[in-house]
Amino acid sequence: MLNKKGPAAAQTGGGQTLAQKEDAKTFYRTVFSLVLPMALQNLINVAVTSADVVMLGWVGETALSASSLAGQVQFIMTLFFFGLTSGAAVLTAQYWGKKDTRTIEKVLGITLRFSLSIALLFTLAVLLFPAPIMHIFTSDQAVINEGVRYLRVVAVSYLMMSVTMVYLNIMRSVERVVISTVVYLVSLLTNIVLNSIFIFGLLGLPAMGIAGAALGTVVARGVELAIVLVYSHRNQVVRFSLRDLFVHDRLLFRDFLRYSIPVTANELMWGLGTSMNAVVIGHLSSSVVAANSVAQVARQLATVVAFGIANAAAIVIGKAIGEDRYEAAKLYSRRFIKLTLIAGCAGAAVILLVRPIVISALTLSVEAQGYLSFMMFVMSYFVIGQAVNTTMVVGIFRAGGDTKFGLFLDVSTMWGCSILLGALAAFVFQWSVPVVYVLLMSDEIIKLPFTAVHYRRMSWLRNVTR
Repeated sequence: MLNKKGPAAAQTGGGQTLAQKEDAKTFYRTVFSLVLPMALQNLINVAVTSADVVMLGWVGETALSASSLAGQVQFIMTLFFFGLTSGAAVLTAQYWGKKDTRTIEKVLGITLRFSLSIALLFTLAVLLFPAPIMHIFTSDQAVINEGVRYLRVVAVSYLMMSVTMVYLNIMRSVERVVISTVVYLVSLLTNIVLNSIFIFGLLGLPAMGIAGAALGTVVARGVELAIVLVYSHRNQVVRFSLRDLFVHDRLLFRDFLRYSIPVTANELMWGLGTSMNAVVIGHLSSSVVAANSVAQVARQLATVVAFGIANAAAIVIGKAIGEDRYEAAKLYSRRFIKLTLIAGCAGAAVILLVRPIVISALTLSVEAQGYLSFMMFVMSYFVIGQAVNTTMVVGIFRAGGDTKFGLFLDVSTMWGCSILLGALAAFVFQWSVPVVYVLLMSDEIIKLPFTAVHYRRMSWLRNVTR
């Protein structure tokens, strides 16, 4: 148990009891054991994207821009998955505190039922309408043509992702985080090797360019699914069987909808907002798109630890609430906020340090290099706000069953402020690219006072188990 109470309240020199010091040590050991593999997993996921960016950057700006924009389709789809599993994790983390693993298995089955249906819809849409979908993100015909080539191949991976991502996210909520790291590490190595072969035509194969990147991704997703299926069969903590896809539990299903629908809507509004940013940027120029695709990878790299902290917060605080230890949950939330501030500042420093290295390493036009330099500066303060907001909304608030605040926050600050102002600046006032970019990336800073006030009210702290 994290909240240890000693038999005596002996004070130490620092004003803390020995029990409090032991509790802090236990807490940080637990957090470290969760954050390290999850941060590594996030890093691996970013490395997969980075490998595509670097390799396609060597092919040319058109291929790089096309893969970045085509990837928005998968990004939107994974938001459904993340929303579903985040809502499910509200239940599974707290039921884990009660040690009710059978209910967790039922929640897993319900979640997979939804995720498979969504993946099937996205697969059909991409296979039937690839060009119209690409046209949403850009009007550059060369970029559209390359994007169509990518989508027609990568669509095969969507159904596999719907199982792998949901299962691994649910397992994280019951403190089984190492399996995710193993799965994605194997996937990364597979992806890098196959991308090199397929994109550039190594080992006597024809050079496939952007289609090769898509094919490498498909095979890597297949490897992920295979590992997950084997692990699920052998796992003795939470196991999945096909019968759980059709499980009937009216109260649990109602609870799942109650917490998953707001979170899924939240993730969609946030993700669609991020994609809308890509739409605005995509209609500026291919140089801006290429620069932004690199800047976004830098942002992802800089937030791997912060996102690991957010996920750990959801697990640790959710478990404490499930055990009815509310004061411990409050104490842990304060500690997580301090940790994420440190992680956010460290991420900002990393972006500024690697900025000149990244600019010189990629084959970009002089114009794109200029845009990239400015965008990475913007990202250096953006990641601090994102680190704090993510730990608050995704970690602390959702751990206590508060799944509606994040939806309100993203709709108001993104759609009502940053996206609206950025679109007006780009298409109505036709302001410069730097001004447009600052406006589009202003939402995380705007959110900070709202998340701080909501945290202090403590209305997010609730036990949602039955």
